Amino acid sequence: MADITHLENLVTQVRRDILRMVHKVNSGHPGGSLGCAEFFVALYTSIMNRKDGFDMDGVDEDLFFLSNGHISPVFYSVLARSGYFSVDELNTFRLINSRLQGHPTTHEGLPGIRIASGSLGQGMSVALGAAQAKKLNGDNNLVYSLHGDGELQEGQNWEAIMYASGNKVDNIIATIDLNGQQIDGSTDDVLPMGSVKGKFEAFGWDVLDIKDGNNIDAILKGMAEAKSRTGKGKPVCVLLHTIMGNGVDFMMHTHAWHGKAPNDEQLEIGLAQNTETLGDY
Repeated sequence: MADITHLENLVTQVRRDILRMVHKVNSGHPGGSLGCAEFFVALYTSIMNRKDGFDMDGVDEDLFFLSNGHISPVFYSVLARSGYFSVDELNTFRLINSRLQGHPTTHEGLPGIRIASGSLGQGMSVALGAAQAKKLNGDNNLVYSLHGDGELQEGQNWEAIMYASGNKVDNIIATIDLNGQQIDGSTDDVLPMGSVKGKFEAFGWDVLDIKDGNNIDAILKGMAEAKSRTGKGKPVCVLLHTIMGNGVDFMMHTHAWHGKAPNDEQLEIGLAQNTETLGDY
């Protein structure tokens, strides 16, 4: 059983990392990153079957693909604090020639990064390809992916979603970050999507909700349930209900911090709300 207190402390540290990374270069996407901190911590510490080291083949281990690549700050922080590369490298976020670009890239060989992402709507297709490759290779491990709710407005998703059920790709768990916000406003104001659950079910997926997507225990239990539903002929979708900007009160519940960095004063306020636990870089 995971030590929930330790995981919550790690989430707090990840929030600090996110705030400091985007503040230093005055660019990046803190809102969605903060909202997904609990998910990433749970995924990399407790949910995925990971092996030591990193290789691009990913044989005999679970794989993760981030589709909404603009939330790279949370991805980089958790990868570093999971041992993929030095925590000190977080200092290089978005700098010229850094391996930690604003959207994840593969050409610099950053451990943990399997695809370049950020061109929205493409991650589902890649994740499904990896899942089918595992089936063909007799690898019984799973593929996990994360997508934004606003990202579902991209049509390529729905081709892939239809393909997955039509081909019984049942070794994938695709998680949708349902925070109701995107860069220009709420998802309902930009392009209402109706029932996301109903849409996935109509496309032949097995769908479950994690109502408190910012609660570590709820995530662990929900993802365990999702895992139990794999291998039964249907792809699995998790609807993760999160709060954009979670953990920093002035960033919460608004699209305003989708792609905006805090100033010096705002940084100090945010850090004060998330007391250091494991050591800043």
